[in-house]
Amino acid sequence: MNIVDTKRAPARIVSLKVQNYRALRLVEFRNLQPMSVFIGPNGSGKSTLFDVFAFLSDCFVMGLRKAWDKRGRFQELRSRGQSDPIVIEIRYREPSFPIITYRLEFDEVERAPVVKSERLSWRRAQQRGQPFRFLDFENGQGKVISGDLPDKSEQRVNEALTSNEELAVSTLGRLAKHPRVSSLRKFIADWYLSYMNAEAQKGTPEAGPQERLSLSGENLPNVIQYLKEQHPTRLDEIQQVLRKRIPRLSMVDPEVLRDHRLLLQIKDEPFDQPILAKFASDGTLKMLSYLVLLYDPKPPQLIGLEEPENQLYPRLMDDLAEECRKATARTQLMITSHSPEFVDGLKLPEIWLLERGRDGYTTVTRAEDVIGAKEHIGTGAKPGQLWLEGFLGGNLPSS
Repeated sequence: MNIVDTKRAPARIVSLKVQNYRALRLVEFRNLQPMSVFIGPNGSGKSTLFDVFAFLSDCFVMGLRKAWDKRGRFQELRSRGQSDPIVIEIRYREPSFPIITYRLEFDEVERAPVVKSERLSWRRAQQRGQPFRFLDFENGQGKVISGDLPDKSEQRVNEALTSNEELAVSTLGRLAKHPRVSSLRKFIADWYLSYMNAEAQKGTPEAGPQERLSLSGENLPNVIQYLKEQHPTRLDEIQQVLRKRIPRLSMVDPEVLRDHRLLLQIKDEPFDQPILAKFASDGTLKMLSYLVLLYDPKPPQLIGLEEPENQLYPRLMDDLAEECRKATARTQLMITSHSPEFVDGLKLPEIWLLERGRDGYTTVTRAEDVIGAKEHIGTGAKPGQLWLEGFLGGNLPSS
């Protein structure tokens, strides 16, 4: 059995609450798992949910205004017919620490985004009543308690940001004296939200090792080069798994050309000469990319995959679900899917069903809360089968 090093164990999101973000008028996901998969028909809000994670990460990497501009500002961000602020609240757990709640509320004032409030709170051992806030900001001003274990008995320090567009956690989290705030900043900025593009992966980028896949995966040859040079054992492990998933595939290998471009070659067992990645199947490149991501020696603390089944053979879905579950020892996964075959490889607590209500807003249901679902699974039914048959709901289109 593999033992997870607690120093490397990731922080985990245990719940998410969203208000007024596009179709997510008011949704809450409680008891999120190390792997949580969100299913539902087209237009149910899966991509919007995926974008909540991407938006929050963008806020910490590029700032609120750029993340806001990137998504069409409040005209496109705020739920239709609503005028209240947008609220995103996550509860997450770091190893050896109590659950921390991060609440961000932002609005628009004079056609500019502003952070209305931002709070960090937790409930320490033996503490009763309301959670204790150790960071509390409104409109760019507030108070924070420093230290690794901030406590109500310690001094609150007044702080003022240079702009009410700034995030207090992002700004103060750069300071060593606020380790809990800094840890959250690093956690969110490290999220990886994948938009894999097989066509982008068929290029010949400039040579040079790179540690992590880009969001679209166009630097796949560079990451293979990095693994070959720095983590050859991990690359061998990836290739062994890939050979099990892709029949007749023998090897992938990067080659540096004379003009300093990097060429990814893929060799099949029956042939002596490898083929170039640009002539490989989209599915082969997608599976290779997912394995590179999931077997990353230092993976992001949270990985988001949007519809990973695209361009993959349906019978690979159960294998992909297994690889994702293995990866949760070192990272947390948030996945959207349309694939019953992929869902068949899941456990009920890992599945969330999204639907659009009559009011046009998204509703969410945990699969294990559907009456009779556990009993059906107990008799041998699979989750994807139940979903396809409409037993789990889903507003299935009529025939």
